[in-house]
Amino acid sequence: MTRIKAAVLVALLLFLPCATLAAKAMPNFLLPSAVDEKKISSDEFKDKVLLVTFFATWCPPCREEIPEFIGLQKELSERGFSVLGISVDEGGSKIVNKLIEQTKINYPVVMADESVLNGFGGISGVPTSFLVNRKGNVVKSYPGYVAHAVLRQDIDELLAEQSGAK
Repeated sequence: MTRIKAAVLVALLLFLPCATLAAKAMPNFLLPSAVDEKKISSDEFKDKVLLVTFFATWCPPCREEIPEFIGLQKELSERGFSVLGISVDEGGSKIVNKLIEQTKINYPVVMADESVLNGFGGISGVPTSFLVNRKGNVVKSYPGYVAHAVLRQDIDELLAEQSGAK
């Protein structure tokens, strides 16, 4: 394989959703809600398929994903699915809460701390999302914007697999 073909292949792989090599437990956390400062625990998502998305209010691709996440939350929550937004904004929860109100986010949003950033392996850019199975294991990671069709297929597979339908 030529160097150019190898470089193109590597570049393409960097932009595809990444399946983790071995399922890793989602880190435990207790983080303040961006809405009311109440603490939200990782325990609240036990036995759910969870899409954890790290985002910032100033990030255009992050904002672009919000309507898709709202739709997924609305459509799939009764099947044991949830989205969890984790804001990396340094300006505090007021700016995040403003975005929540403007976009009518219907899923929980919390403020990140160093522990949760490190627990997910370090976040080098936003958006970055992780898909967590009902057992609490991170099974896929998505660096950058993720196409709705890709997310939907991955989520549906997990929901079906873990409900015994697959």
